[in-house]
Amino acid sequence: MNIRAHAGASETPPELSTADFEAIANFALREFGLSLPASKTQLVKSRLARRLRALNLPNFAAYRSLLEGPNGQAERNELLSSLTTNVTKFFREIHHFEDLLRDVMPQLVARACQGERVRIWSAGCSSGQEPYSIALTALKCHPDIATKNFKILATDIDPSIIVKAREATYRDDEIAAVDKKIFRVSDIVRSVQVKEGCFTVSKDVRSLVTFGVLNLIEELPFNGAFNVIFCRNVAIYFNRETQQSVWSRFSSLLPSGGKLFIGHSERIMRADQPKLEPCGVTVYKKL
Repeated sequence: MNIRAHAGASETPPELSTADFEAIANFALREFGLSLPASKTQLVKSRLARRLRALNLPNFAAYRSLLEGPNGQAERNELLSSLTTNVTKFFREIHHFEDLLRDVMPQLVARACQGERVRIWSAGCSSGQEPYSIALTALKCHPDIATKNFKILATDIDPSIIVKAREATYRDDEIAAVDKKIFRVSDIVRSVQVKEGCFTVSKDVRSLVTFGVLNLIEELPFNGAFNVIFCRNVAIYFNRETQQSVWSRFSSLLPSGGKLFIGHSERIMRADQPKLEPCGVTVYKKL
């Protein structure tokens, strides 16, 4: 997100007092589950100083009043975007997609072809590259998988990033950067429409994915189970208590044998989640 200061605005950000920092940190924890220890004070100050300039606010106390006021919803979304990083790419952490293609997707496709319901959840999907990569993997296993009861749910807490994900348009250099261990260039090109330095993911891929806004720390609106859950590089923003709550929720939504894929710097301790057994690099299987 690039936010330019208003003309004439001071380049020196106002001071972020301990009281203001603690209030903003408590707000972020309460609303989004974000953990902001005191060591993040300078990061919060630098990122939110841009918002103060954009809004022409004199100090962080005024910013707090806006956030907590009746007209603060739009700025709450901006706060979330400012404090998190939407870094993603197609087939990020390629070993996960190798596992998906080799060990998981063939079984799911077989179940779908037998008339069973198959659901995959990309939780914290950012701008959509992850769920579209999952869809491309499914289509590689079965080109007609869209005719089966096979769906991918993709959710993120940030409404603006979900809009971008639904648009499904990306720079063409993202195709060039795709690891060819799974897809050849011809596979990718057949799956997208390329135009004016960008490509838009094709309709057959998009049709497998349903996007929605969802806060993982709120009550989850699901009735059925998910065969696979991807939640990568999301829990790093949570404190330990919130992480354990999220892992427990995921575990309850997975059937026996279902898999959970998490980020490269995240770990689930067996002592904390005895029903989730490690079965690969940052991959866990429900017992």
